[in-house]
Amino acid sequence: MMNPQQNRPSFGRRATSAFTRLVVTLLILGLGGAVVFLLSQLNARTFSLNLENGQLVVMKGRMLPTGAVPYRPGDARLTDTYAPIAVEGRDVSSLLEQKFTERDELDRALFPVLEGLARPKVQSDEPALLEKGLYYLRRAELLSGLTEEQRRTLETMKADVAFFQARQKLEEARRDVTEALTQLKLAAESRNRNTQRANQLLSTVGPAAQALEKALRAVDASFGEPGGASTALETPIPPPAAQGQQTAPTQQAPGSTTTPAAPPQGTRATDSETQQRPTGTEQPGTGTTR
Repeated sequence: MMNPQQNRPSFGRRATSAFTRLVVTLLILGLGGAVVFLLSQLNARTFSLNLENGQLVVMKGRMLPTGAVPYRPGDARLTDTYAPIAVEGRDVSSLLEQKFTERDELDRALFPVLEGLARPKVQSDEPALLEKGLYYLRRAELLSGLTEEQRRTLETMKADVAFFQARQKLEEARRDVTEALTQLKLAAESRNRNTQRANQLLSTVGPAAQALEKALRAVDASFGEPGGASTALETPIPPPAAQGQQTAPTQQAPGSTTTPAAPPQGTRATDSETQQRPTGTEQPGTGTTR
């Protein structure tokens, strides 16, 4: 019979087996940790979109295998770019199911949303809607990862709205010019240290400023009413009357009624008779008149 102690593995063999199991366990844990770390890194670079209270919110993955939080970029310039977007009832369900591993992909996905919100508004004549459409256009301009086709679309929309932007700026300029002329007139009519300079400015830029304001008013009238521009431009403004012009008729009127009557036929007015008209009383012998 064999000795039972001979069936037991030696101490060295048992130690080798235990060490092998430990190494395998550590390798498994290390590989598991590496997988978790890689998944966390991948999730942290992933963007997604979520709909909250009617707003499309950009989400950024956490440093975990799963989960996301609202995107808070470290660069302040990117805060406006990826701020929540009010979708105004538009269907964005297809975007909520997508994951974006790069920010450029997110930009390309956000552009159609901003384009759809901006296009009908920039074609409106209402200032409130136009201003809102310009806001969405500015948001689209901030997206740096657009494709060439999307950039061409953006430039086309900017060109379409350029007229309305120019008209708005001209209207602001007209109001500013009117206010500036009013202030200059106030300074010129009062006695202060700037009276002389105010008069100089009025005489130098006043006519040009008034011509600009008149032209802008004529253009505004042409937009609101057919023929308004031609009427405003063809109607001359009467120049101010020259000094003394209004008193001329009153000086001529008395003359027409005080014309002396012709003397009767056969009667001759002599110088002595003219001198003897009732202009005073002559004292005899003195030659003085009272």
